[in-house]
Amino acid sequence: MNLYLRLLWLLWRLRSLQRRGLFEESRVAFCVWPNDCDLNLHMNNGRYLTFMDLGRVHLTAQSGLLREALRRRWMPVLAAAEITYIRSLKPFARFDLVTRLLTWDDKYVYLEQLFEHDGELCAHAYVKGVFLARGARVPNTDLLQAIGYTEAPPPMSEALQRWAAFSANKRAEQNK
Repeated sequence: MNLYLRLLWLLWRLRSLQRRGLFEESRVAFCVWPNDCDLNLHMNNGRYLTFMDLGRVHLTAQSGLLREALRRRWMPVLAAAEITYIRSLKPFARFDLVTRLLTWDDKYVYLEQLFEHDGELCAHAYVKGVFLARGARVPNTDLLQAIGYTEAPPPMSEALQRWAAFSANKRAEQNK
């Protein structure tokens, strides 16, 4: 049961979610359940990635894109993720998952996701993804047009540029 109850809970809460600006952060509160923990009695490293899926669903809904993606049968696909674990999350700890859109390029959408507990950063991640329709990539211009956004993307930070280049090089090496 890979977080399906939490997904259902999140979907239930999305019914009353107000649409917000494209660059406004999404913030969702969670609690570490015992089944989220590993033998070291802190949240399992893989569980962070699964929670991040829920954060991206919330951000997509908050921006108004979820409704359009469902209507057009666009499927979100994660292309790469890098996470840095800073502090452990113990059983029953409450934490906020903060997700925000950073920018996009011709191919990918870039997001940042943070795990915060009592105002302290516990984990930081960069992710990049695409939407697919019938196996083909949906152009980012189509995504943005679907929610009425027409401006250029913000510039990438230096750290994000380095990560994007690194992940692109790794992908190119794998395709040789």
